[in-house]
Amino acid sequence: MAGEGLASRLYRGEAGLNIIGRRKLWFAVAAALILLSLLSFLVRGFNPGIEFAGGNSFQIPASVGTLEDAETRVDEALATEGGGAEVVTAQQVGGTGTTVYEMRTSQLSPDEANAVTQALATEFGIQTSDISYTQVSEAWGSQVTQRALLGLVIFVALVMVYLILRFEWRMAVAAVASLVMNLILTAGIYSMVGFEVTPSTVIGFLTILGFALYDVVVVFDKVQENTRGITANNNQTYGEAANLAINQSLMRSLNTSIVALLPVGGLLFIGAGLLGAGTLKDLGLVLFVGMAVAFFSSITLATPLLVLLKNMEPRIQAHNKRVLGRRAAIERGEIATKGAPRPAQSADEPVDAEAAAMAGAAPKVGARPAGKRPTGTRGGRPAGGGNRPGGKRR
Repeated sequence: MAGEGLASRLYRGEAGLNIIGRRKLWFAVAAALILLSLLSFLVRGFNPGIEFAGGNSFQIPASVGTLEDAETRVDEALATEGGGAEVVTAQQVGGTGTTVYEMRTSQLSPDEANAVTQALATEFGIQTSDISYTQVSEAWGSQVTQRALLGLVIFVALVMVYLILRFEWRMAVAAVASLVMNLILTAGIYSMVGFEVTPSTVIGFLTILGFALYDVVVVFDKVQENTRGITANNNQTYGEAANLAINQSLMRSLNTSIVALLPVGGLLFIGAGLLGAGTLKDLGLVLFVGMAVAFFSSITLATPLLVLLKNMEPRIQAHNKRVLGRRAAIERGEIATKGAPRPAQSADEPVDAEAAAMAGAAPKVGARPAGKRPTGTRGGRPAGGGNRPGGKRR
């Protein structure tokens, strides 16, 4: 209807967005983003936390001053007593009455850590017992990484099995490709921003896999519904049916993504940005970026890739050719569509088999219905009012 907005047409699946028709564009955009992410991996790398790179954590009472002042003094103590080590992250931890400043530094030897503690106690005018420090080995981080990779492999294998049983192997391949793209792009943005990689980051990566899979399954379920028995008619190609499924499920996916992104955005921008909860920013960023990328990858990558794989199937290729051939015949006037006048046909013009069959099945104007004539009634007498042989004359 005229005057209706895009939101109303999206809600009813009538927006008519040509996502599948522009799949080459989406593939080019995805390739460019993946290339940028890989370049960021090589050039900038990641900023591993002390759980992965090894290091020390000093906790200083917040009563010594502001966080910025405490960080400056710790840097000075590290420069003189810590062999050139530096503060990696500084954040405020704890609540009212128990607030401390946690300073994470690069790797220190036990003697250097004790010397830095003495220097900080003298600098702040507090007891050495008021300053606590812990040392974390990088071996712990490597174990976490190995287990996370093992969990990722198991998750992808289970996803493949589920999607093959629920749909088919082409949908499984397209879904896993979307998941891989989601991980690469999220890791690329994480690398560009330079946030510290912590165990919370690893947990966030595993979390977004489930969200990305949900988005893909929602769209694929609608695609399966629209394409069930598609070769029995010549109205739509497989790509057109898949594109209709995207339009019909787009608003649902958009609403789900917005509802999921709002609390995660609050966690990232309000909790980490305004309130200064630094422990939330690594988890908040990976969840926010991963969920946003999952929405776009399920629409612009997973389904177009599925159409590309299905179009390689001989059965779908033959069906698409029949649909396009029928449309071309209609445009040339060889097949009359419903409600349209049939142009006059010359004697030399080839007869369309489908149209001829439909025309032969239709009764002629004024013709009696086919079937056995009734006997013994007036309607059964011959034309002209003649009597039946041997009948009694009135």
